[in-house]
Amino acid sequence: MSRRRLSDEDRELWERVKGSAVPLHARQPIPRQTQVPKAVAPPVPLPTPALPKPAPSKPVAHFRVGQAADHRRSNDLLPGLADSLANLPLRMDAGRFGKLKRGKLGPEARIDLHGMTLAQAHPELIGFILGARASGKRLVLVITGKGRPNDIDAPMPARAGRLRHDVPRWLSLPPLVSVVLQVAPAHRRHGGEGALYVYLRAP
Repeated sequence: MSRRRLSDEDRELWERVKGSAVPLHARQPIPRQTQVPKAVAPPVPLPTPALPKPAPSKPVAHFRVGQAADHRRSNDLLPGLADSLANLPLRMDAGRFGKLKRGKLGPEARIDLHGMTLAQAHPELIGFILGARASGKRLVLVITGKGRPNDIDAPMPARAGRLRHDVPRWLSLPPLVSVVLQVAPAHRRHGGEGALYVYLRAP
């Protein structure tokens, strides 16, 4: 097949079209890197904080295999009831609180929860406290009992006197927290460790 030669007129037209054409993707010249990038310094590690020195451990008491354990010693890791109540903030008059602790103030009403289960004692306590406050009483006595000693053969340890420890917690929760001003251990003339003074807010 023979190639057809362009005429002079066609060649002139082609040159004009070719000269006016614009490329779709113009090639950008690659810039030469003139500066060498600076080396990035490695991050400086933060100083490791010094750990506190462990407290010196107490020497373990000598124990012989087969030795009888002293069950009179309490294994309770929680603070005792007297310590917990002593840490409560003082909300009542300091002078009256001093008389209260010395047993100089006589309770105006009392409730005996001793022997009740937790499910029985909780609603009884709520009804008693709200009723005493509604009748204008300020100081009442809640008898909880000291509680039976723990069963040493029980699979799980339990606090002795569960009711004795739960009553202060109930007094710090609604609906009683809004009417109770102060809770304190009773003087021995009013029951000692087995009872609590509950001082109510003024109606």
